[in-house]
Order: sequence, then C-alpha cells, then structure tokens
Amino acid sequence: MYLRILSLRGVQYEGEVAGLSVKTLSGEITVLNNHRPLITSLKKGTAHIITSGGERKPIEISSGFLEKDANNKLNLLVD
Repeated sequence: MYLRILSLRGVQYEGEVAGLSVKTLSGEITVLNNHRPLITSLKKGTAHIITSGGERKPIEISSGFLEKDANNKLNLLVD
C-alpha cells in the first residue's frame, strides 16, 4: 500500500507501507493492505507507520484527515 503524508511544510513521508495506525475521532484504527476505502478525521496523538519489514515509525499528529482510496493509496493530510 502506498502512503503519502502531507503538511503545510510539504511531503513528510512517501513510500510503500504494510499498514498505518492512527487515532480518529471515533477511536484508534489500523489500515492494512486492501482495506476498504474511507475518509476520516484524525485526533491529536502519535500515528505509527508500519513498514514492510514490520518496523513501527512514529509520527506526531495534531489534527488532519486520512483518505484511503480503492487503488490502495493512503493520503494523510496533517497540521
């Protein structure tokens, strides 16, 4: 699955990932390969990028949106 994290400072991350864990307004979710399409608001907290090797890379989020499309692409728009 392809992840792109964008902020006002530009592209913060771009590349293939195995998953992404984020805090949404309705609870924490983990998006894995071939997850159904969704759009959700993000809550302040730590998101975790899960690499194909299983490593978890933390990234701090103050707010934003997550979009997962039908083509297995994730876009994270963060503050």
